[in-house]
Amino acid sequence: MSEENITTPETEAEVAALPERESMPFDVVIVGAGPAGLSAAIRLKQINEELTVVVLEKGPEVGAHILSGAVFEPRALNELFPDWKEKGAPLNTPVTEDHIYLLNDETSSRKLPNGITPKTMHNDGNYIVSMGNVSRWLAEQAEQLGVEVFPGFAASEVIYNEDGSVGGVLTGDMGVGENGEPKDGYMPGMELRAKYTVFAEGCRGHLGKELISHFKLDQDASPQHYAIGFKEIWDIDPSKHQPGLVVHSAGWPLDDATGGSYLYHAEDNQVFVGLIVDLNYDNPYLSPFDEFQRLKHHPVFKQYLEGGKRVSYGARAIAKGGFNSLPKMTFPGGLLVGCEAGTLNFAKIKGNHTAMKSGMLAAESIFDAIVENSEAPTKELTSFTEKFKSSWLYDELFRSRNFGPAIHKLGNFWGGAFNTLEQNFFNGNLFFTMKDEHKDYAQLKEAKDAKEISYPKPDGVLSFDKLSSVFLSNTNHEEDQPCHLKLKDPSIPIQINLPKFAEPAQRYCPAGVYEVIDEEGQPRFQINAQNCVHCKTCDIKDPSQNIKWVVPEGAGGPNYPNM
Repeated sequence: MSEENITTPETEAEVAALPERESMPFDVVIVGAGPAGLSAAIRLKQINEELTVVVLEKGPEVGAHILSGAVFEPRALNELFPDWKEKGAPLNTPVTEDHIYLLNDETSSRKLPNGITPKTMHNDGNYIVSMGNVSRWLAEQAEQLGVEVFPGFAASEVIYNEDGSVGGVLTGDMGVGENGEPKDGYMPGMELRAKYTVFAEGCRGHLGKELISHFKLDQDASPQHYAIGFKEIWDIDPSKHQPGLVVHSAGWPLDDATGGSYLYHAEDNQVFVGLIVDLNYDNPYLSPFDEFQRLKHHPVFKQYLEGGKRVSYGARAIAKGGFNSLPKMTFPGGLLVGCEAGTLNFAKIKGNHTAMKSGMLAAESIFDAIVENSEAPTKELTSFTEKFKSSWLYDELFRSRNFGPAIHKLGNFWGGAFNTLEQNFFNGNLFFTMKDEHKDYAQLKEAKDAKEISYPKPDGVLSFDKLSSVFLSNTNHEEDQPCHLKLKDPSIPIQINLPKFAEPAQRYCPAGVYEVIDEEGQPRFQINAQNCVHCKTCDIKDPSQNIKWVVPEGAGGPNYPNM
């Protein structure tokens, strides 16, 4: 017997001295306090105030990990709270005008008439919002209805019942050192058990990823497709500020990728500026972060930003596969909702109203099942699928099913032309369905077949480096904890990814987490987990699928004030 397997009286005493794991029963546990999860919680309590409902949020507060453009369509909110204006929902800036540009190169552009752009891009009746603040407001409404909201608690594991159904989640232990051993102040995570568990972690949630694989929920769907979305908030010159103006663009700087950019004039002399880069790009030398930084030098964007001050930065992966990539959303004991499932409507570049609606449908299905048999409700919520297919959410996603594949197959220009034709003249109801069956990570060329890209140095005025950007995201993790970025095989970054793909993690990560450093003449792969903004891009784009993102200790990560 090896020495490490011997249990001594001292170690037995240490184990016995550790606090026991607390177990708490609920009717419904919801993982994620974003628009989907909170809408589910609210709807449950609106239907039956006696239900016990808890929402877990891994961020230090609700909204801390929310990042979205965002132009918000209030359709689902109108259903959830018809009196949201009287209740003070933070929808303060109605859209007044849409400008859409095709950027030809770094200096020239062409403004497109609204009549020749997809009508899904028009925003009459919508609002420019901070979804972080909208989520905070939703949490307040939920708590007033009796929902328990636990910020700072990361759901780390799925609990499976003896019959194989989902029975709840475990929250992560607090106070575990980098070596995996308990530190002073160690507290074991809680066991939260439920009749139903709703997973609303957002795009590429690590528990959702596990559930999709475990229950084979995506076996009849196209691969999910992703983008990385960047966002900065700027205080600008009041004389340049036009509250309600929405600017979208396509084309430059994305010569080696598809995607688009935005600039929204919000309240208080602020603008939200960002770039979305589809993660099916094939050049391993492409750096989405640097593409975003050079975008801001284009005259369309520079005219507003010049003389202003950048006050916040963040990045987040986006699930954009839409209708064709939707997995089966139910499984025994629970559901996937919102961006966890991929309900974003990319034709509109909007996923908040669709996420909210999916959460509301989930709540109604759960209520029906509990009413039918409160002691032993049915494990699989088959009524959800029926409700989903008869809802406006299903119809909206179906009508936009070709939007993403058209861009992927035809490029920004011709794909945009096709989408304008389908949306404006056929209302999204063409007789065929386009699909993209290629996985995003598998699209990278080998470095020897790709052209290196030389990016200009940031000027510190309009463009900036990664580390100063991460600083503005208020990102922080407890340093003495196990690394939450797991390598399935630690040798792959240097032995395979570096010679074959020039180790693209150095470039696709928007926070400088991954580096290849020289150590006595030999390359070494370094992970700066402290910098991680929880975007999940590494989990998606690594060409060897060698990086697994899991939750760090609760309350770690970015702390976005109003993104």
